[in-house]
Amino acid sequence: MLVTRFAPSPTGYLHIGGLRTALYSYLWAKKNGGKFLLRIEDTDLKRNSKEAAIAIEEAFKWTGLSHDDSITYQSNRFDIYKKYVQQLLDEGKAYYCYMSSAQKDELYEKQKANKERTKYDGRYRDFEGTPPNDIKPVVRIKSPLEGQISFVDGVKGEVKFDVKDVLDDFVIARADGTPLYNFVVAIDDALMGVTEVIRGDDHLSNTPKQMVVYEALGFDIPKFFHVPMILNPSGKKLSKRDGAMDVMDYKKDGILPEALLNFLIRLGWSNGDQEIFSMDEMLDLFNPNDINKSASAYNAEKLSWINTQYIKSLHVDRLVEVLKDYDLDLSCFEKRVELIDLLRDRAKDMNELKSMVNSIIIEPNNYDEKAVEKFLKGDALEILGAFNEELKAKGEITLADEFKEVANKFLESRGLKLKHLAQPIRIAIVGSAVSPSVFDVLSIVGFKDVVKRIDKLVKVGV
Repeated sequence: MLVTRFAPSPTGYLHIGGLRTALYSYLWAKKNGGKFLLRIEDTDLKRNSKEAAIAIEEAFKWTGLSHDDSITYQSNRFDIYKKYVQQLLDEGKAYYCYMSSAQKDELYEKQKANKERTKYDGRYRDFEGTPPNDIKPVVRIKSPLEGQISFVDGVKGEVKFDVKDVLDDFVIARADGTPLYNFVVAIDDALMGVTEVIRGDDHLSNTPKQMVVYEALGFDIPKFFHVPMILNPSGKKLSKRDGAMDVMDYKKDGILPEALLNFLIRLGWSNGDQEIFSMDEMLDLFNPNDINKSASAYNAEKLSWINTQYIKSLHVDRLVEVLKDYDLDLSCFEKRVELIDLLRDRAKDMNELKSMVNSIIIEPNNYDEKAVEKFLKGDALEILGAFNEELKAKGEITLADEFKEVANKFLESRGLKLKHLAQPIRIAIVGSAVSPSVFDVLSIVGFKDVVKRIDKLVKVGV
């Protein structure tokens, strides 16, 4: 069975680069009938944040990337790691190192002075003497001393590392027994049955160390896919200003999760010129072997465009459900379908859609000063009041065409044009001179509220 995983560290928020990796891993597992697992890598007890871990789970829930099995927390697995450390010690594949901090600093300074790579010199690798009493030892794994480590990456092709350039006998457990990253990652991937690892290429340099651990413990090595980073439009590291912010901040900014996932899959992968992908299409078409070898550029305008496409096309019930997350419940609003359909083409995000909805369904308490100054001059209020009396005489009507018919007859009887009436009506109904088709708005607001809002403006004046 094909098994992928996403393994964030809860030391900060989940950013879009991480979410893209999770999406790729999710799609590849689900496409192949496999499992997608979530592991929280929280062995760094000093830097871990419970809030960050909760935020990661919230991001997965919001985007709909459901993981299989329960979440694995590395902080609950220290006994497992301790067992494997001891196994390597017993088998002579790891050893205690008593090098002091001062000795390490001295070694590294000497290597820097000689313009050499800073690395451990193996002084305790085959140590048989009496260890110092005042040093609590770390545990180092025995790495190969020469040759190459190579593997075939699903994105980069064949990757080779010269051992002397990338490896030393690296630490797998600190003096206090706390295991280190490359050691526990390899163990967990093996024990969780992970067969394919899709991750950012900033982890590429970790791969040789993890392969040393796999081989020392007799574990199968998974297939790796190292995905190029997302850069800003200038080709530099993505900053918060460019879009490297908490995934949940995108929700706050009114981005739909469907749109964000669609945007992310196109950052590094494509299917011809296709821009919009349903989840079913992503599952059908995505293959990590087709991921671009070069970095992708973040494009805020493209994300906004994709978001508008989803707002235009999603089922009304879905948009109504999403609006609940923005503290707007339309489930009991009788004309919610007509309301959303009237506004969806005008909104670039869910915050805008919410604002537009509220401008129609909530009676205005004040009126746009510029609109009032421009359109409510002369006898405009008198005309508006007279029109309202025509509506009351007609009796309760519901359809946009019925409101339009009353308006046309009223304007014809007075020798007026629609411009004399439409903007004053808008100001009365929504508080400004900006709205969709005025008669569609009247139909959605409903007869009783229409005459009430017009009466309010006419009587109060401005």
